[in-house]
Amino acid sequence: MSSWIVVLYVQNPSETFLVDLLFSYGTLQLERVQLATFGRRLKGTHEVLSGFELVSLPIEDQHVIEVSGKAIHTIAKFTGNTSDTIPGMAYEVTSDELEQADGYEVEPCQRIAVELDSGLRAWVYVDGRSTKSHDSARR
Repeated sequence: MSSWIVVLYVQNPSETFLVDLLFSYGTLQLERVQLATFGRRLKGTHEVLSGFELVSLPIEDQHVIEVSGKAIHTIAKFTGNTSDTIPGMAYEVTSDELEQADGYEVEPCQRIAVELDSGLRAWVYVDGRSTKSHDSARR
């Protein structure tokens, strides 16, 4: 697997910040979830993920239900079919924020690296029960 890093220049070009991209198609796009999880609104761009479809995911974690306001979320399930697409947002997050997102997500969510339709590489939370199919399709 190749590694990837995005370097951003902010105000002073001599100061660089390493960030990851996190693709969100669900509740991590909600302002209240971002504020509760990261303490700020995230910056991002509209992106598309192919080869996955959204399926319903009942939530039992009361904290997640309270933060999101939803007892049913969606989760990306690998299909391998390029006509299956999920629109969403690719957000710039730090490695600490990525760990905070890991804490927000529930089972069976698993974070994996993917290539978005634009060619950008990003992390995304998918149905961990479907990642074996995704891993074998990448080989």
